[in-house]
Amino acid sequence: MGFAHDYAEAIMHRGRVPMEPVDFVPDWADRPRDAKFYPGAETLPLPEPEPGPGGGAFTLPLLSGMLRDSYGLTGRRLGVQANTDLAALPHYTHANWSRGTASGGGLYPVGVYWAAGRGGPLVPGVYHYAPHRHGLRRLSTGEVGAEVGGALGTDLAGSGQYLILSVKYWQNAFKYNNFSFHAVCMDVGTVLQTWRLWAGERGLRIAPTLWFDEERLARLLGVVPREEGIFAVVPLDWEGSEPAPAPATGAVPGPIERTAPPAPAPAVRHRDAERSRTVLTFETAGRIHTATLGRAEDRPAPGALDAAAARPPAGAAPAPLPPPAPPVRDVTSALRARRSSFGRFDATRAVAADRLAAVLADCAAATVGSEAQGPDGPRLTSLYVFVNHVEGVEPGAYAYDPVGHALRLVVPGPPGPFLQRNYFLANYNLEQAGAVLVPTVRTAAVLDAVGDRGYRLVGATVGAVAQTFYTSAAAHDLGAGVALGFDNISYAEELGLAGTDEAALLIMLLGHERPRPADFRHEIA
Repeated sequence: MGFAHDYAEAIMHRGRVPMEPVDFVPDWADRPRDAKFYPGAETLPLPEPEPGPGGGAFTLPLLSGMLRDSYGLTGRRLGVQANTDLAALPHYTHANWSRGTASGGGLYPVGVYWAAGRGGPLVPGVYHYAPHRHGLRRLSTGEVGAEVGGALGTDLAGSGQYLILSVKYWQNAFKYNNFSFHAVCMDVGTVLQTWRLWAGERGLRIAPTLWFDEERLARLLGVVPREEGIFAVVPLDWEGSEPAPAPATGAVPGPIERTAPPAPAPAVRHRDAERSRTVLTFETAGRIHTATLGRAEDRPAPGALDAAAARPPAGAAPAPLPPPAPPVRDVTSALRARRSSFGRFDATRAVAADRLAAVLADCAAATVGSEAQGPDGPRLTSLYVFVNHVEGVEPGAYAYDPVGHALRLVVPGPPGPFLQRNYFLANYNLEQAGAVLVPTVRTAAVLDAVGDRGYRLVGATVGAVAQTFYTSAAAHDLGAGVALGFDNISYAEELGLAGTDEAALLIMLLGHERPRPADFRHEIA
């Protein structure tokens, strides 16, 4: 077993055995920027998004829309709620800018790069998405599609247009120290799922790759591997583009046999400017990064994850749920409406059973869609739901049966006292939520099946479920909140999962919010 098993155990037990460093306090006055900054790099504004379907291939206006609706700033939030940062929000330096994608702690540490090959709308090169300006910073020029295709492996080389997701660890570790790696894996999953939902509504395909030559891509992007991880590459089907050329071999044709020096690999020379005066490193986070470094040759074989598939739901005889309610918002509108309902849940308004059914069905279908699973790969997540206030459903803890679209009772009785007793923060009263959903993954089985790199897949999968939950809740006009601050082991014990390899990694709160809350929102997009 690799180090990822040890890290997973530490994450699961951190509610009872605190992770080092136990006395860590974030230096908020010296926090990093919430997006990378490249001084001197030219920023190209992105065009207005293109409405309507995509015709099966991306264009620059479509890419602009997907980036804006996922990681771009769409508004500023100043609603009165119960989170601990409320007093700071009126100050501009602490502004809470709304985005379509969720992020642990609202930190948004994922960097989005576009490796633009030949045949696209821009000069070939590497571009970094600047969310605060909704533009592309040009970091290098020259053919890069072949370099990315080489890092992926020839079997996955695409049109020459690639989105690359990276994480600069300090953007999260300044607050979460060694826990940060766990959090950023989920953040990557939320971005990928936003793209899958957004693109799917327009007939476009998002099929991320998680196994590739990570160090080769780090050289291309000009980042320090121990400081920044490359987590995913998304080949884009681009309108009118040609396949990426094969990497140069260095051979010189002609009658005289001679060897030419190999052409230097393309690489970004710009470096981002760090705002923090003191940048800390954390041993455990560094070890799990090293343990999960990717190589294309380690890509799982087809069917490797079958052994880690979610088990059939346990519990009593199935109680059928009503057909899912139709959404009242489309994906784009739901992404704009998405927010966390800190302290705003209202227990006097029960959730309709068909709305709970819709959210459960959406979450059960969520997947990263990576090359490790394929289009017909196994479902990795199971769903449990603690029902507080749902019309026609008795309070209790249930397992969701996605095949039969039914609930199976696991623990009868109101779950409110258990939920609140095992939550560590003060920003939610869990009993006030209509229901609390809990996704689980057989983490150890995934690691056994595909190696330590599988930890990133586990995190991304749970992140994809969380993003689907937020989007589906907003689409059905329900409040939502996702939390990590709970005793994972207590949930395993309550649900009868102790001694199994199912790990409860998130709790997701669903319900109606109190009417007419004090709020201020300024839409900027």
